[in-house]
Amino acid sequence: MAKGRGDAMMVIMVICLLVMALQCKAYDVLRDHIVGGSSGWNMNYKDENWVGKPGNIIFMAGDRYVFNYRKGEHNVVVVNKEGFDNCKTTPTDKVYTSGKDSITLQHGDNYFICSMKGHCPTMRTSRHVP
Repeated sequence: MAKGRGDAMMVIMVICLLVMALQCKAYDVLRDHIVGGSSGWNMNYKDENWVGKPGNIIFMAGDRYVFNYRKGEHNVVVVNKEGFDNCKTTPTDKVYTSGKDSITLQHGDNYFICSMKGHCPTMRTSRHVP
């Protein structure tokens, strides 16, 4: 009888450890990345100033890009590759203007620009998410 209880306790402990491990992984995926770091999203923006060398930060689908800027001075537009390369938007592109915009990264390529006159190509960033 004691052996049966011991086996049951071992199974319960293993299940608890698995649940804890899975929860830790879920929390790891949901991270906020402040675009531009402490400087924010502005005319001095450069990816390398906050991301560093490729591979320094691992980005995952579900992470959020947080764009901080002065409302009315800038914006964030989610564009496709052509819009990114040419600093052009379309009427269907999503435009954010709050000054504290949080955008969830999707699998694949993610492209963002500021569409205020003369701000792109300085204010643009892209991120490939595996």
